This record gives sequence, C-alpha cells and structure tokens, in this order.
Amino acid sequence: MKNKAFSFINILGLTIGITVCMMIYVFILNEFSVDRFHNNSNHIYRVMREAKMDDKSMSVAYLSGAHAPALLNDFKGQITNLVRVAENDNLFSVGDKSFHEKKELDVDAGFFTLFSFPLIKGAPASVLNDVNNVVLTESTAKKYFGSVDNAMGKIITMNKSTPMTVSGVAKDVPSNSHLSFDIVTSLERSKNAGWMTNWINNGAYIYVQLAPNVTQAQVEKQFPAYMEKYMGDDMRKYGFNWSLSLTPLKDVYFDTNARDNIKHGDKAVVYIFLSIAILILLIACINFMNLSTIRAAERSKEVGLRKVLGALRNNLVWQFIGESALITTISCILAVGLLLLVKPWYDQLLGFSLHISWNALPIYLFLAVVILIVGFLSGSYPAFFLSAFSPIQALKGKLKLGKGGVAFRHVLVVIQFSISVFLITGTIIIAKQMSYVKSKQLGYSKEQTLIIPIDNGDIYNNLNSFKTDLQNQNAVHSVSAMSGEPGGYFDGQMFDVEGHTEKWSARTEFADFEYVKTLGLKIIAGRDFSPQITTDTTDAVLINQTAASKLGWTPQEAVGKWILNTVRDKSKRKIVGVVADFNFQSLKQNIDGLVISPASDRRQILVRLKPGNLKAGIALVGNAYSKVASAYPFEFKFLDEKFGELYQKDIRQQTLLSVFAGLAIFVACLGLFGLASFTATKRIKEIGIRKVLGSSVQNIVILLSKDLLKPVITAVCLALPFGYWAMNKWLQDFSYKTALSWWIFVLAALITVGIALITVSVKAIKAAFANPVKSLRTE
Repeated sequence: MKNKAFSFINILGLTIGITVCMMIYVFILNEFSVDRFHNNSNHIYRVMREAKMDDKSMSVAYLSGAHAPALLNDFKGQITNLVRVAENDNLFSVGDKSFHEKKELDVDAGFFTLFSFPLIKGAPASVLNDVNNVVLTESTAKKYFGSVDNAMGKIITMNKSTPMTVSGVAKDVPSNSHLSFDIVTSLERSKNAGWMTNWINNGAYIYVQLAPNVTQAQVEKQFPAYMEKYMGDDMRKYGFNWSLSLTPLKDVYFDTNARDNIKHGDKAVVYIFLSIAILILLIACINFMNLSTIRAAERSKEVGLRKVLGALRNNLVWQFIGESALITTISCILAVGLLLLVKPWYDQLLGFSLHISWNALPIYLFLAVVILIVGFLSGSYPAFFLSAFSPIQALKGKLKLGKGGVAFRHVLVVIQFSISVFLITGTIIIAKQMSYVKSKQLGYSKEQTLIIPIDNGDIYNNLNSFKTDLQNQNAVHSVSAMSGEPGGYFDGQMFDVEGHTEKWSARTEFADFEYVKTLGLKIIAGRDFSPQITTDTTDAVLINQTAASKLGWTPQEAVGKWILNTVRDKSKRKIVGVVADFNFQSLKQNIDGLVISPASDRRQILVRLKPGNLKAGIALVGNAYSKVASAYPFEFKFLDEKFGELYQKDIRQQTLLSVFAGLAIFVACLGLFGLASFTATKRIKEIGIRKVLGSSVQNIVILLSKDLLKPVITAVCLALPFGYWAMNKWLQDFSYKTALSWWIFVLAALITVGIALITVSVKAIKAAFANPVKSLRTE
C-alpha cells in the first residue's frame, strides 16, 4: 500500500475518533456547568421534602408556600435570601395574537437577584415589584413585539382578562439551566392559593441562600425542630412522615431521584459516553500504531541512512513522534469542521442545543491535550520500533519485522474488535429492551386515545358540557377526566383502612365514572362506579390488585371494606371494586398500590376514539374544544406517545450508542483493511507461486483471511462475557426487562466477524485475481 493511503487511513480514523470525543466533551461541559453560572451558587440550595411511604423514602421538590416566611423568620441571619418558584402556563395576548405559554414561572420579587439570569432590559431588584409586572425572554419579546426595544412598557393580557406590563427582558435561558422559562410573572398573584397558605398543600420550589459562614449541615440539624413546630400536629393527624433537607444548586440537575418537573441529567450516562469516546479514540490510535509499524520495512533504508549520517536515536524518536503529532493536528482541524457539520443532528438527538464557546479556553485546552496525548500515544511505539533498526541490515534491505511485531499487532487488533463487539452487543440489547417496553401489554387500552390537558379556566368550567358533546358523537368510544393519565403524575396519599391500626400509603387517582371504560380496565372483583348510584361520588373507591394484596386481602375480600383518605375525605369510603393491575407508571418501577377515587381533582381529559378515521375523530374533538374554550389553542397528545416519553432518554442513548458502535467498527475495519493490504503485498510472490501450482482463488482468499480473522474471533470470545455482565447491570434499572437471549451474542459475533471478513476479503480477492506472472517478476 502506498504511503498516501496509509496516511489517509490514519487521518480518517483519528478524525472520527477526535470528533466523537469532541461531541461528548462539549456535552460534558454543558452538563457539568449546569447552574454554576449563578452568583454565589455555592451558597444557594433547594429545600427538599423527604417523604417516607411504606419504608421507602421519596425526595420531593414541591413545598407549601407557607414555608417561606417561616424559614426567613426562624433562620434569621442564617438564610439571607429566599425565593419561591411555581411552574405555570397561561394564555397571553397582544392585539389579535395569542400564545399559550407552557414555560411560565411565577416567582418572588427577588428571583433575578438570587439567580444570575441576565436582563437585557430592566433592573433585577425591581423588575417584579408590581404584581402585574411580567418579564419576557429575548425570543418571547421578539415573538410578541418584533424586537426587544419595542417590548418594554407594553401591555400584554393574561387569560383575556388581566393586563400586565412588560417590565424587563431577559436573555434566553441557556440549555444547561435546570430552571427554564419563556415568561416570568409575580407569585404575589397566587398569595391566597391553597398551596401558598396551607402547610400540607405543596406546589412551589423553594430556594434559599445561606450566609457565607453558615453550612448546610448547620441548617439541616435544625430542621426536625422546625418541622415539629409548624407541622407536627398535621403530620400526626394525617399520617405524614416528612422531613426537610437541602440540595446544593450545583447538584440539583443531577438529582435524578428528586420528584419535580425540571430537566435532569444523568451522571451515569455522562460517564458511559465518556468511556465510549475514549474507546473509539483508542481504536483510532491503535490503527495509527499498527499501520505505522507495518510501514517500518518501507522506511528502513531511510532510518539506516540517517543513522549512518550521524542521527542519534533520540533524534529519530522525536522525528516520528513529531510526524504523529502533525497528523493528529490535521485530524483535530478536520474534527472541528466535522463537529460543526453534525452539530444540528446532534442537538436534535439530545433534545436541546449544545453551547460551544469558541472564545473560551476549555475547547482549545482539550484540543491541545488531544494533540499531545494522542500524538505521543499513537507515535510512541512506531518511533521506538523504527529508531531501533540496525543501520547495516536496513541499508541492505534485509530488515525483518519478526514474530514479536506480528504478535503485538494482533494484540492491538484484539483490543480494537473487543471494543467494537461490546458496543454492538450493547446496541442490540438496548434496542431489544426498548422494543419490549413498547410492545408490552400494559393492562389498559392506549390506542386511539387523546390526552387533553385541563390547563385553562374555560375548559375546566365547561368540562361537563365538553364531555357530553363528545359522548354524543358516534366516533367517540368514551371520555374521562382525571388527575393523572398513565405515565403521568400520581400523588402519594395516606389512608386509614379497615382492620389496620397504622396509616397506609398508596398512589392516588382522582377520576370520574368513565375512567375504567375509557382505559379498558378489567374489574376482577366487585363493580365499577355507577352513575345510577348517586352515593358513589362521596362514598365509593376502586383499588387495584396490588393495593388489595398489600393490605392482606384477596380481591374478593377487599370489596366492602372501608378506606379513608386522611386529607381529602371527610367520611369513610367503601371499596366497591378491584381492577386488575395495569402499569400506570414507568416499567422501570414495580406496580404500586393505587386508589381510584371519584373525588374532585381534574387535570387531564382522555378521549378514546373508535377505530376508523383517526384524522376525522381528532377534528371532531377539536371542534368540541373550540366551543367551550375558543380563546385557547386545541392541544393534545396520544396516550401511547405519552407513555413512550418516559423512555425518551433511553431511546436517545440507544441511537447514540448505535452510531458510536458503527463508528467503532468502521475505524477498526480501516486498520484491518490496512493490515490486509500489507499482508497481500508482502505475500505477493507466494500467491503467484500457489496460483501457478494450481491453487484456486477461494483457497488463496482463505489463506490470506484466516490469519487476520484469528484476532477478531479472539476479540469476540473476550468481549461477549463482559458485554453480558455490563448489559445485565444496565437492565437492573427496569422492573420489567427483556431476556438476555443467547442469539443476541451470536448475532453480535456474526456481525463483527462478517464485517471483518468482508473487509479482509476485498483485498484478498484482489490479490488472488492478480496475474501470477506479474507477481513472480516483482522483486
């Protein structure tokens, strides 16, 4: 193979490896700089509520707004600043333009002084002093008024009734903030809401800033007494077991166990991607070492001549390392261009836009480190190998690479393909698990079902007429309003239960009488809610099979027993029926006990359409919606899509891993192709003699292929057990998981060996078809 071809393979492999590393490095920079851009972020904490249920502890971010004045009073001198943040969504109008803003935050006036969200217009200390002030982001201001300057002082109307003045414009929120918003309003508008005044109602995040000399441990030590003072009687009355803790602002983003509605990262994913990037770059470095070493014979005379002319070994070592560093530098430049090219696709895959700061030091420091480390790592072995040549043998052209060099190259190939096999195995298993999750019978009907949020006063106040209108349509199977759809939010409540002395905790669903019919649930004991029995509204509940089991009853025994929600119910309710278990939460969780109550709490509407013209059915529902909430856009999701959102992060991991596995095997095959070319060139006379003596093309292809495939097969044998262990560990995150079938590992092996065989055969077949006369004349 010509030197240019070797250089091309080296540069291509290194460019791919460095590009992957840069993609993941930028991702890691964004992930780990989350919320660190705020002033005094080391002293800002989010107050968390630790709730114990059935010997399990949940970390919940939602708190009652009543905590704010109490914390400031009881921790005076220790807590210097406090801000409450509540998520909201409302309709905002300017003239004849209306926008349903889903990313609205209602906050205390000190929001922009505690957090360092930069304001383009307005003063942080006073921008939210008036209850009817509103702050827009730059993009939102341009959407409403065309420019930032035009926005200041203008009036926008909230929910067609409340005029609000634009008092500030903030820069768009960076993707690496756990708090994200398009519009910010004053929390003072909600001062009389139940979750602002009632200690057991929770609806806001609370952030505190501690004095510089106060530690997290000092404050947390005082929380038990604080909770006893303000909530001791309520907790005993209702059966709650709550405590408070603090989470540093810089750790909120990676607090994946917290129950909230913000964006979270996963350190495990970061470390997995980092490992993959290093492995792919290692494959590219191995290619460089392999291909540079097999070029030794071609450069032997050059080395011999330099030594005869007085070149020291150190001079030769640094020459070859310098060449390696130069190739790495060229690869880095190409990698930057490739990164910019693939960034839109990468952003789309991640679900948010990565910020690359080309004016900051980290990106250039990374490139410098890559050039130094990769340049030295890739060039070190070839440099020391080439510089050790005997000048006399080199000049005579009698240099032999020896068995040691061949063995070393085979070890490197084993490492390369072990990594590739591992990534391919992981890709197949993740894809199989995602397919299993999507196809698993969840115990309810999710097809042809629309989810419509109850997110405005019009639909909430006209809910009954909306339902009645739809239920009279032939295309509609049923309609149900509820507190949480499958895959959505299910609160935990405490219950007094017949025959049990201690209070019992369970998940709750507050739904109307059509809930069972709409979801297609199966009643396995007792009956469903009935509109003919008027007392069901106040006196009846349904439970699931798991709830009955946890209470020590069979489904039949559960029917007729009484149960009382310690907060929501004023009188006991009878269990009138037991539904078969269904997966109302993620398949990463076991099915919890569920109590379905017709008590009032409606946040979602499910409309199940009959099979047929889906498009016409959606239009029909939209028309009914416009009759009762004409000011608001008709927005919906499909129930099967909603449940799939729970695994969005896993699906993205699967896609990225598939791409990385493909790149790994491609880069490894580049090196194998180079080795095959070298082998064919060195054995060209042998091939000519064998053909003259009657060897077939098939025999020659097998001859050339078998030695190169041995390390590949060794890699398969080494990587598969490790792949089994790693993916078995990954599957532990799922309560319901696919089987690690034997065929998965056979398929991974066949894919790897097949690709390697094709790579080697391309060169082997070309050599086998060469003219033997020409081969024998070659000297």
